[in-house]
Amino acid sequence: MEYLDFELPIKELEEQLDKCMIIGEESEVDVSETCKQIEKKLAETRKEIYKNLTAWQRVQLSRHPNRPYTLDYIRAICGETFLELHGDRNVKDDKAMIGGLGKIGDQSYMFVGQQKGYNTKTRQLRNFGMANPEGYRKALRLMKSAEKFGIPVVCLIDTPGAYPGIEAEERGQGEAIARNILEMTRLKVPIIVVIIGEGASGGALGIGVGDKVLMLENTWYSVISPESCSSILWRSWEYKEIAAEALKLTATDMKKMKLIDEIVREPAGGAHANRDKTFEIVKNKISSHYEELKKLSPKELVKNRMDKYANMGVFNG
Repeated sequence: MEYLDFELPIKELEEQLDKCMIIGEESEVDVSETCKQIEKKLAETRKEIYKNLTAWQRVQLSRHPNRPYTLDYIRAICGETFLELHGDRNVKDDKAMIGGLGKIGDQSYMFVGQQKGYNTKTRQLRNFGMANPEGYRKALRLMKSAEKFGIPVVCLIDTPGAYPGIEAEERGQGEAIARNILEMTRLKVPIIVVIIGEGASGGALGIGVGDKVLMLENTWYSVISPESCSSILWRSWEYKEIAAEALKLTATDMKKMKLIDEIVREPAGGAHANRDKTFEIVKNKISSHYEELKKLSPKELVKNRMDKYANMGVFNG
């Protein structure tokens, strides 16, 4: 387990608890009372730390190396039923954007999401979760297939942004994202979007239009990352904490501004501390929102979705 700077008090207590248990096992001394006290202190410390997180600390948590990625969620939620689909039928298969069919219970879903790597080799393979235009075109192809067969769409967002390389621009990165936004607003099946990590800029918006947009507690959603914002405004990355606060990028800020529909609470200590519980929570949220959305006709779905986005940013003076 890796720990962030502000999580170090938790690390110290966990190490003390491990030592206490080892002493109990090796010396046959009754240390159960001591262990209970450490466990109590650990629970209190964890609660205290995660209760008062700053915007920058939430950004750090969204990038935690142990935090589950898109494929982790899909495999946990769908099990053996997930069938990955590849390629945009035009250029190539983008490994940073994954998608395919999977089941929750008896209901089929089309899953689409950005995938990051967990070590140097897979990070390069997945391009650090930054999709090229063919990734967005693959996502759109899968969504259109889902529409054809009346299958709801689930989008899992976790990206530091769309890939900004010259070859991506040559193949029409801006057009691919804009096309996705247009097509997603008028897709005739339910779309449920879950932000599970980083939600950066157009890279997130390219698969981020939905009837219901959910954000996990320790994630962020913004037009720019705090580091990039800091480097533009102050010509340095040093002010990233100030930028994070000013950008209003946390789930609480997003909900307040009515840009998302629901904040999904994470287990104590964040999604990385209890992955199985996180998977269960997300699975239940997807199912419950689909139960709600399936009652609407395709016409109502599209109208409600368009109205929702048309009302964003409206100012009544």
